[in-house]
Amino acid sequence: EACKALTLLVTFLAYASFHMSRKAPSVVKSVLCPSKGNSNALARRSHRLLRVNQGGWAPFNGKDGKTELGNLDMAFLLTYAVGMFFTGHIADHMNLRHFLVIGLVMSGLFTALYGAAFFWDVHDVYYFLFVQVFGGLFQSMGWPAVVAVVGNWFAKGKRGLIMGIWNSHTSVGNILGATVPAAVLHFGWGWCMVVPGAVMGAIAIIVGLFLVVDPTEVGLPSPYKKESEAGSSHIGGDNETGLPRASGDAVSAVTERTASSSSLASSGSGGAGRKADSVSFVRALSIPGVATFACSLFFAKLVAYTFLYWLPFYVNNTVIGGKSIGPTEAANLSTLFDVAGILGGVVAGYLSDRTRASGTIATGFLMFAVPALYMYQAWGHVNLITNIILMMLSGFFVNGPYALITTAVSAELGTHESLKGNAKALATVTAIIDGTGSLGAAVGPPLTGLISSSYGWSKVFFMLYVAAGCAALMLFPVVSAEYRRSRKKRERNRDSQPEESEDAPLLE
Repeated sequence: EACKALTLLVTFLAYASFHMSRKAPSVVKSVLCPSKGNSNALARRSHRLLRVNQGGWAPFNGKDGKTELGNLDMAFLLTYAVGMFFTGHIADHMNLRHFLVIGLVMSGLFTALYGAAFFWDVHDVYYFLFVQVFGGLFQSMGWPAVVAVVGNWFAKGKRGLIMGIWNSHTSVGNILGATVPAAVLHFGWGWCMVVPGAVMGAIAIIVGLFLVVDPTEVGLPSPYKKESEAGSSHIGGDNETGLPRASGDAVSAVTERTASSSSLASSGSGGAGRKADSVSFVRALSIPGVATFACSLFFAKLVAYTFLYWLPFYVNNTVIGGKSIGPTEAANLSTLFDVAGILGGVVAGYLSDRTRASGTIATGFLMFAVPALYMYQAWGHVNLITNIILMMLSGFFVNGPYALITTAVSAELGTHESLKGNAKALATVTAIIDGTGSLGAAVGPPLTGLISSSYGWSKVFFMLYVAAGCAALMLFPVVSAEYRRSRKKRERNRDSQPEESEDAPLLE
């Protein structure tokens, strides 16, 4: 249990630092491209080299500033998404500890280089594009690695709840990525990027020293071995949803995972043992449920990352209760979206464990997200209390399904029964699902910059309504299969009751 706790803690810190560095640019946006009437006094006082004749930071202080910032987001997220499809497969062939350390160090370096533009007085947009492209590439090394490591330690059962709690690292990282840069903003916007980069370097040292990739590294049995022995007579899965089927006391298809665990230990963690062949990209994509959840995550992550990159800017440029909110206050206020997102992820994971119907739970959250987003856009400006309540309601329903799909669902599909004993697809499947989602994330923020500049924020929210609805629509085949499975289970239980009542007297 101590090793499990250490693994959860180290991977939690690692991915929280990844998200901390991703959130930081959203705080900087309000300084690089200030709203009209913003004197940007904090930034002006902080460094003598800052060009202040127009306010902001060239080249982002012109009329196309929001569009150019959106292009930077797209450069980062597009390379992140494309890189994910490759890094996940590479992670299945490497020592995951070394892989994660490299990702942390290099991501921290390029995050710091973004902030270095402030100290070096860089105003060339291509410098920022260069930093964002390579930053996105190295950031893509984080998620497949941490999910694969956690998947090695935790089998089914309460994985949804555990991963729902663990996945709060995303929101914790976002909160730190808003509050820490906001705290150092008065020293100059460059520190908003340098500090998160330095934190990633420190976390890389912790990962290198303390991360245990697989239980077999420290002489502990694989959780999949125990589960397969307990459920050897209950082998099976739902081929329509791709997720294990639930029945009274049946354990889902996990018999083949025993070999998976040892293979991950042998090649993923550097241990000794039989080395299994890795799963190809095409084969991982053909696992039932992978493509469905990946397409849904495309739209769900579009919504989530639009808020990740633009919420502080939106709050800063919205008159709430007749008052304008400054960049620092807007950054701090936006963290409440992620606070609610933590609760949403935990609740979604808990409900998934109880119902064994991840698709239905995710769909329900996404459908409720649409009216929540509408209410935030329509009434969020009334007063500060209303804004906070509706922002948190939106965060709850937006981040809940996003967290569920990227963690528990990905881990289940990465050890699907169709792998036939070769489950070295944990990182690959995770990369396919999150990589596809990241393509949506690459679309959302730049579209937001373009649409908000040309048509206003009301059209941005309309885009978010449509995206959330499409994410729910993509999961309808899974919901249908889960409903049929549940109905068959009820019919079996109903049919078995008369037989039990008739046989009961014979037992006396």
